[in-house]
Amino acid sequence: MFRTKSVEQSILDTDEPDSRLRKDLTAWDLTIFGVAVVVGAGIFTLTARTAGNVAGPSVSLAFVFAAIACGLTAVCYAEFASTVPVAGSAYTYSYATFGELVAWIIGWDLILEFALAASVVAKGWSQYLGTVFGFESATVKLGSITFDWGAVTLLIVLGVLLAVGTKVSSRVSAIAVAIKLGVIALVLVLGITYFKASNLSPYIPPSQPADDGASGLHQSLFSFVTGAGDSSFGWYGLLAAASLVFFAFIGFDVVATAAEETKNPQKAVPRGILGSLLIVTVLYVAVTLVLTGMVPYTELAGENATLATAFAIHGVDWAKTVISIGALAGLTTVVMVLFLGQTRVLFAMARDGLLPRWLAHTGKRGTPVRLTVIVGIVCCVLAGFVEFGTLEEMVNIGTLFAFVLVSVGVLILRRTRPDLPRGFRVPLVPLIPILAVAACLWLMVNLSVETWLRFLVWMVLGFVIYFAYSRHHSLLGKKEALAKD
Repeated sequence: MFRTKSVEQSILDTDEPDSRLRKDLTAWDLTIFGVAVVVGAGIFTLTARTAGNVAGPSVSLAFVFAAIACGLTAVCYAEFASTVPVAGSAYTYSYATFGELVAWIIGWDLILEFALAASVVAKGWSQYLGTVFGFESATVKLGSITFDWGAVTLLIVLGVLLAVGTKVSSRVSAIAVAIKLGVIALVLVLGITYFKASNLSPYIPPSQPADDGASGLHQSLFSFVTGAGDSSFGWYGLLAAASLVFFAFIGFDVVATAAEETKNPQKAVPRGILGSLLIVTVLYVAVTLVLTGMVPYTELAGENATLATAFAIHGVDWAKTVISIGALAGLTTVVMVLFLGQTRVLFAMARDGLLPRWLAHTGKRGTPVRLTVIVGIVCCVLAGFVEFGTLEEMVNIGTLFAFVLVSVGVLILRRTRPDLPRGFRVPLVPLIPILAVAACLWLMVNLSVETWLRFLVWMVLGFVIYFAYSRHHSLLGKKEALAKD
């Protein structure tokens, strides 16, 4: 259960003729992927709601805090990706450091993160589709079931693009990223004409009790354990906002899953991860400063506040359509890159035998077509027929769990394999990995008890599958058995 797969063997497996991925991507492609997956509809919605309900003007500082937490984890990912340039991201890194059981669990965890996130975001895309094209809903009633044809259409189109080739997907991402960056630029230029510095004062509003403090299983694990009540604004509100907006950064880790398809992964992957994180941080902080300078933060209170709300207050009603176009383009790229990440993690697990080996077959274009089709079907069923509700938090806890293991893994691999060539090295070890773990654990305990319970159920299911199938079909296990014989 704790047998580790050497880094050398992981790299050697990438040359198998039947399961070889084509190396087409550059640092620029990876940066586009990073920006594509991180900048979604959150920049148009999460910024306004967090300012109005939790932090006030200090939401811009909350984004800086969240970016620092993300940056600590990002440098850990960058070191691993430059050392082990193999598909699978945190799954592959865990196999080299913690052993097979932990690798399986993290892979199982990433399945939860990517597939669920792609389906949730596809449903969000479907909602914006109606706003842009002027119809009420992209859904249809099939008896007692509601079918979301908008989300399913998007997933089918993106599945075809990913099957055709990663480079083609990168070009489509570049176009969509250009559209949403254009919309964000318009928002900034137009918004700054309504900017008043007085709206930023007080920067950190006085603390007050939250109006809708959750209770029971819906409250955060931290509140449940300590009995601390929720509050809005003030320093506690600022820290709570940092926990909320952290999730706007989730997705940069998907860049690491494409390491095997990169021409010069030792240099390109760290540049792609850190470059995309820097770009999105600047965008988030700029948008929040302009937003909270346009109108008093109290005008953004409520669950329906968006960037368009601030413009509507100034009579710029057409901004809603423009922002919806930006959100549509943004969510298209988010779904595409999450879809890509899901297939690459499953590909790595299948190549190791922990899932059926035939799933790791690559087609003529060097893409895992079989896995792309299967993931597409599963996501279409989820997005087409399932109402998610609070299941979205499952994506967050799955991601943070992966972040913790990657950060700890850097320390372990530094000790067990100091000889490995590293294209990028985390500075100030062990301080930065330890701070990354602490930041991620803090964010995890701020998730609801309900989310933790669902996560534990998913993990138990993963253990059952590992001991029933994966442990007996592991290629590493079979090689060890042959060596003993």
